[in-house]
Amino acid sequence: MANLLWLQGGACSGNTMSFLNAEEPSACDLVTDFGINILWQPSLGLELGEDVKTILKKCISGEIKLDIFVFEGTVVNAPNGTGEWNRFCGRPMKEWVKELSAAADFVVAIGDCATYGGIPAMAPNPSESVGLQFLKRAKGGSLGTDFKAKSGLPVINIPGCPAHPDWVTQILVAVATGRAGDLTLDEFHRPKTFFSSFTQTGCTRNMHFAYKVSTTAFGQRKGCLFYDLGCRGPMTHSPCNRILWNRHSSKTRAGMPCLGCTEPEFPFFDLSPGTVFKTQTVMGVPKDMPTGVDKVGYIKLTAAAKGMAPAWAEEDIFVV
Repeated sequence: MANLLWLQGGACSGNTMSFLNAEEPSACDLVTDFGINILWQPSLGLELGEDVKTILKKCISGEIKLDIFVFEGTVVNAPNGTGEWNRFCGRPMKEWVKELSAAADFVVAIGDCATYGGIPAMAPNPSESVGLQFLKRAKGGSLGTDFKAKSGLPVINIPGCPAHPDWVTQILVAVATGRAGDLTLDEFHRPKTFFSSFTQTGCTRNMHFAYKVSTTAFGQRKGCLFYDLGCRGPMTHSPCNRILWNRHSSKTRAGMPCLGCTEPEFPFFDLSPGTVFKTQTVMGVPKDMPTGVDKVGYIKLTAAAKGMAPAWAEEDIFVV
């Protein structure tokens, strides 16, 4: 049996809500089928007040073995590095995070806030928020560049705003069942099993992307969302079109652009008006190119593709 403790810092609880909707496996399966003992979780724990503090202290002292420490939300350092803006069980949350991380065999950061700082860490960042081991692309975060849990692994980052529930439960199962050694992490400590491919992989609009047929309004079932609506699917590492949300759909399938929420830079352009749902271009060429494509190649490719686009590329192929 693996003991799991889950805390929240500067968070909206979105990742907890996502986690509770997991299907393969579900949150219940973690307990009944995979032997995970949830010591405490903000939405599932029965203990309150001093009883929660007792659990935390016993984990830190080793009286209770802490196999997996899960953290959701940012580590808040304000004001002036004290962390007093986010207190929990009588002390700054940042202090609990440091001590529990040191006591845990594995540390898992869930969601953009815990991984990279997310929206709270946007300039001017009044809460002085950071992720556990990153602040955007910069290594370090709250625990420091060299941090490793007792297992020898750094913080395992599962980004997203929120993270897909099945990414979370499947990684937790791998850790709890002794298969953490099979995990290969990328430069941002994301499991490559989920974050090697792009959101564009499996997108139903790939043919429209290839022929440079654009959509200009949300919810349209034809056209690519990259050329006009700021979709970041070609540059974002995630399996959102391979592992569908609720086993049914994804943002791009529903006619909404990918916002790149699994990347350290999210939210892009600091949410400046007119930038979020609009592709930024220079003389008609996107400023941010699909990964692996240079501007000269893009111009040649799109000019040829648009001229060869078949008539059916402009049709709504989903009409019943």
